[in-house]
Amino acid sequence: MTGAMLKILIVDDEEGIRSQLKWALADEYEVLEAADARTAIQIIRDERPDLATIDIALSSIGEDTHGLDLLVDALEINPDMKIVMVTGNEEKETALKAIEAGAHDYFQKPVDLDELKIIVRRALYIKRLELTNRELQSRVAGDGFHEMIGSSQIMLDVFKKIRTIAGSDYTVLISGESGTGKELVAKALHEQSPRSDKAMITINCGAIPEALLESELFGHEKGAFTDAVSQKIGKFEMADGGTLFLDEIGELSLMLQVKLLRFLQDRTIERIGGTSQIKLNVRILAATNRDLTEEVAERRFREDLFYRLSVINIELPPLRDRGDDVIILANYFLDRFSAESNRVGCSFDSRSISRMRSHDWPGNVRELENRIKRAVILSEGRKIAPLALGFDSDSRTARKSLAKLREDVESSHIRETLARHNWNVTRSAAELGVSRTTLYDLLEKYGIERG
Repeated sequence: MTGAMLKILIVDDEEGIRSQLKWALADEYEVLEAADARTAIQIIRDERPDLATIDIALSSIGEDTHGLDLLVDALEINPDMKIVMVTGNEEKETALKAIEAGAHDYFQKPVDLDELKIIVRRALYIKRLELTNRELQSRVAGDGFHEMIGSSQIMLDVFKKIRTIAGSDYTVLISGESGTGKELVAKALHEQSPRSDKAMITINCGAIPEALLESELFGHEKGAFTDAVSQKIGKFEMADGGTLFLDEIGELSLMLQVKLLRFLQDRTIERIGGTSQIKLNVRILAATNRDLTEEVAERRFREDLFYRLSVINIELPPLRDRGDDVIILANYFLDRFSAESNRVGCSFDSRSISRMRSHDWPGNVRELENRIKRAVILSEGRKIAPLALGFDSDSRTARKSLAKLREDVESSHIRETLARHNWNVTRSAAELGVSRTTLYDLLEKYGIERG
């Protein structure tokens, strides 16, 4: 969707409406026209437009065909095309049916041209995100990042750091809020390391009672305590030659912190009740959702262990700070769960896109994944509405003012232009058609900062 002008097809039996819409859009897009369904289908096949506006009441296209029929046929030919339905006030219920059938959005006559432009830009923007999502799925799979998907600069920096340090044996501390993907980072580090042919052993330090955790980690000898009826090999020994991932490392007791520190210093352990030192070749990866510097200050975590663990630190951003990654991830999960449920062809309606963008996502990627999995199960049609995602069903709470929508589009366009020119303000201002001073004013207005 870069390079040549994007193509928009206007389908309406009224020449006056076609002319009005073409006049509003021709400066930004290559506009194609069709007065009936047969012509529209031929254009869709030959020209592959990026978006089409279709009048629901195509009264002159024949007795057996109308706008909804054309919508279905068009999406069968080109499922990636975005379709916006044009309705009269009395056709709102039909427009909502069109949304269920796969239309991206709708607008009502008489046409508000400013509103139309915003709807078109947002639809094409979402299409670009969907295409980026597919590219990222292929790229991430090829690079061994599993389901770590994102195009935001902050995540691209995380991916680069993983590639850089994966081949070393350095201890890595992975920090971030719950649900940000810390275990996926650990798996990527292991899979891209020379240890990938050995085991990666994972243990959640916060999920096991303290009385049992020492034995789980270090093992025990027969008779070491009342229930020790046989020798037990701990997680450290199971990971010999490979990787041990200690999730929620901040939950370790001070006593176990001492034993972990001893291993990091001399690479040996001693089973509970044992007398011999066992030499091991294990790489340690640790993760926490706590601020360990604060835990050190409060003397709940040993300072010397903290510095041993954080030889290299990978900090994962919360989903709310990852920009449009939320939509890329949402489409990835939707594709995956739709395929698993034999419901291929599901998509989000425009209200859902808005709600996902504005939500704070306290549970981060895990919350997003769970909401979409539930939505695929609960939704009856192909369009995923806010209610299925667990959001308030009142679309008025999700609607933004026209001024706010304009600001969002303008801010997003400025960010994309700056990124394309590697933050060269002179070239960016030239492409945007504004002066450098005006661009600096806009950067201040929208709080846009590099990185």
